[in-house]
This record gives sequence, structure tokens and C-alpha cells, in this order.
Amino acid sequence: MTTERTPLFCSLELGERIERAAAELNAEGSRVAVERLGGGFVLPVAGGVACFSEADSPLNKVAGLGFGGVPKDDELDEVERRHAAVGAPVQVELAHLADPGVGERLTARGYRLVGFENVLGRAPHPDDATRPPAPAGIGVRHSAPDELRPWLDAVVGGFAQPDAQGVASHEEFPREVLERAVRDMTAAAAMRRYVATAGGEIAGGASMRTGAGIAQLTGAATLPAYRRRGVQSALLAARLADAAAEGCDLGVVTTQPASKSQQNAERSGFTFLYTRAVLVKA
Repeated sequence: MTTERTPLFCSLELGERIERAAAELNAEGSRVAVERLGGGFVLPVAGGVACFSEADSPLNKVAGLGFGGVPKDDELDEVERRHAAVGAPVQVELAHLADPGVGERLTARGYRLVGFENVLGRAPHPDDATRPPAPAGIGVRHSAPDELRPWLDAVVGGFAQPDAQGVASHEEFPREVLERAVRDMTAAAAMRRYVATAGGEIAGGASMRTGAGIAQLTGAATLPAYRRRGVQSALLAARLADAAAEGCDLGVVTTQPASKSQQNAERSGFTFLYTRAVLVKA
């Protein structure tokens, strides 16, 4: 029996909770990269974190600002100095629920808006623990410990050829750098890996990190040859089933605006919660 579900309302408290988890996840992956490469940094700043691992990495960002006060100029001076020392721009991902004073301070310092990303959420329900049947020919399973290479090939291969629907990302990453970042985040956060198959072949992959009641549904990608066949929806359903079984009260996914990923998430019961503005200072 399926129970009707009420869409989530994103209060400031819920936004702060999600942003804290996102900042922690990025910091965990960055610390592994810093240790592996012997450089970079993870720097606390006004309740958030500024990370740099290596050139052109998706881990290079400032996350979680806006819920622990407005960063002081000397804090931002240090963040900008550390980025300048490694020849990298500063990229801030700022939730629109954050203290408005943060955006005002950043724009006064010369940061410019380059893009947006959407955060969607859904409360896992006991019904989710009974995973619905996947589309014909599609299967989803946990990725085996010795299956890291095929899983990486699927996830990174899917990311390297983004779907054309929706607003294009402002970022592109070298494949080898993206692969290292995905590997570091997966190892650091003890993520659970998932593989989707079609006709016995790996068609896509995804991951999930759980903690403090939040299931962060991350890293979902489908290889181009298998798109529009229900792979991503099947990966969502599998992760929601595990999140429900673990008693998580919140599932979160981040997408490009108006993308196929956002459409699939909304079809799976996710509600749009808030937008992050992406601000960059060269």
C-alpha cells in the first residue's frame, strides 16, 4: 500500500543542515586528495569550508557559507591568498537561503556570477524499502569491492559526455582529474557504490553517503548509449530503498537547472528546495 507523501518545505534550518553535509563531504574528499598529492588545503571559513586539491578539480570550491555569519574580510583575504598561491580562482557555491550579507560582501570584492545548481530533497518513506521493478532490461546492484575500475569508467564516462537537456554547466574537467576526485570522495566518505546494467553490460553508476539522517545521492551518471531507458530512475529507486532501510529522514540530490537529472528526480518524488549561485573570483 502506497501512502500519499507531503512535499518537503525547505526551512532555513533544513537548508543549513543540507549545506553542512555538503561542505563536510567536499572536505572529506579534499583531505584525501591533499594527503595523496602533498599539497592543497582544507580551510574553515565562517561555518563553511574552502578546499583546493589540484588544478581543475571539482573539489576546488568554497561550500557551506551563509549559515555561520558573514565571513570577515580577513577570512576572505586568507582564502583568496591561498588560492592565488596555487594559481586557482576562488569558486563559491552559495545557497540562496544563506545570509544575504554574504552575497553582498562577495560581489563587493569582485566575485561574479557564473552559474546555478539546484538542490532537491525527498523524505524516504517505508514504502521505498520495497524497491519498485526497474524498467525492462535494466538492473541495479551494489558495486563489488573489486569493481572500482568499471564503476569509475561508467560514472566518469557519463560525466564526460553530459546530457544536452537543460542549462549547460559552466564547468568542464579533465577526465583524469575528475576520475581522481570521484575516487577520493568515494574512499573518504565510505560511499556506497551502485552499478546499473542493461543487457548484462554496465550502463551507469551512482553513489550514496549517509550520516546524521541524510542520504546524499551523489555521482549518478549514465553512459550515452543507455540514456532515456530508465537507468537514472532505477539508480534513484535503489538508493532511496537503502536510505529508507537505514532510517534516513532526508534524501538530497544536486542537479543542473532544467536537466534530465532534475526531471528524473522530480518524477521520483523529489521536491525543489533551493538554488546555489556559483560565484567566482579570478
